Amino acid sequence: MAHFLNTLRAILSLSLVSTAVAFSPGFPYGSTKVRGVNLGGWLVLEPWITPSLFDNTGNTNIVDEWTFGSLQSKSTATSALTQHWNTWITESDFTAIKAAGLNHVRLPIGYWAWDVSAGEPYIQGQLAYLTKAVTWAGNHGLKLIVDLHGAPGSQNGFDNSGHRGSATWANAGSSGSNVQRTNAIIKKIADLYKDNPSVVSAIAPLNEPAGFNGDSWLSVIRQFWYDSYGNIRFPYGSSKQSNTLVLIHDAFQPLSYWNGVLTSPSAEGVAMDTHVYTIFSQGEEQMSMSQHIQTVCNKQSSLSSFDLWVIVGEWTPAHTDCAKYLNGRGTGARYDGSFSGSTRVGSCSGLTGRASSFSSSYKTFLRQFWEAQVISYEKGQGWIQWTWKAENADEWSYQAGLANGWIPNDPTSRMFPNICG
Repeated sequence: MAHFLNTLRAILSLSLVSTAVAFSPGFPYGSTKVRGVNLGGWLVLEPWITPSLFDNTGNTNIVDEWTFGSLQSKSTATSALTQHWNTWITESDFTAIKAAGLNHVRLPIGYWAWDVSAGEPYIQGQLAYLTKAVTWAGNHGLKLIVDLHGAPGSQNGFDNSGHRGSATWANAGSSGSNVQRTNAIIKKIADLYKDNPSVVSAIAPLNEPAGFNGDSWLSVIRQFWYDSYGNIRFPYGSSKQSNTLVLIHDAFQPLSYWNGVLTSPSAEGVAMDTHVYTIFSQGEEQMSMSQHIQTVCNKQSSLSSFDLWVIVGEWTPAHTDCAKYLNGRGTGARYDGSFSGSTRVGSCSGLTGRASSFSSSYKTFLRQFWEAQVISYEKGQGWIQWTWKAENADEWSYQAGLANGWIPNDPTSRMFPNICG
């Protein structure tokens, strides 16, 4: 608690020192809606986004980026990753994202791009592509959010943290070194982009930390948000603030849990990232299509009334967990009952894969669900869909939605303007 209070006092004093210069972000947060897309599966692997990368290894025990590096030769892994980095996202994607009327890209990257300690099997090389992405975003007038998606020890145990299994980032005993390493990386990112807020308008210091692990974790996470505020907003020292937005995550807690945290006037230039999915529990899988729509419509008041800007930084028009490997390589789906402990709701046939297999009524639902979410999330500060592209899960892909008509070329266009009633 003493450490927490000392950090808070330091932040307050920093804010007071710097009150002469108002926060002037590279994007008009608060007055213009964020409309964006995530570049998922590029600099942090996810088996469901690029299943071929994992299937081609011939080893079913390769389930995340950690095992991608540890369970095959380094040269094989490096060759496959380099080919993937060079081809999965290119400047043409930024051209298309801009043409679709979007203004932000959120780019997940893992801590191992900067820091691989002894025994960690990660392959490095991502930073060159981060640099390219920043250049491409600048070329096309897009704002880029650098999102630390994986932290030492794993902040949630999900494969998208880089290491599936146990989350130990904030565990007693190990959390000190893990959090210190993470803070050091945030300082590096902040220093890299402190003079470029017109392109790198925001830094998200940690994706989806496991607040569901209880109060001890939430205490560490809360302190980490305060530390990140100091690291991102004050990279020059106490005499000058950056204009980089700090995008903290709700750690799977209700927004109300974070009331008063890093709010004005003691802090400025902070926004809250919340992720909305209606597919990762048995109860959600059993909801009707209209219930999925109503669930997201019901979020409007909490998004509009919270005391920080709220951006829905991940969401999807998909209403099932049917996509291959979505719940992890080697696990099934709740929807069709192939996930351990689940009860079958129905067949996944025609609900995932290529859009050519989707019925016209399903495509109409995808458009309705997409619009319901966009309408609702713009009651807050806006939205960033997960994800731009996927090899074989078109229901998740912004690119496929554009090509097949359930996402409009103009994100303000509405076919169902009264979908939320």
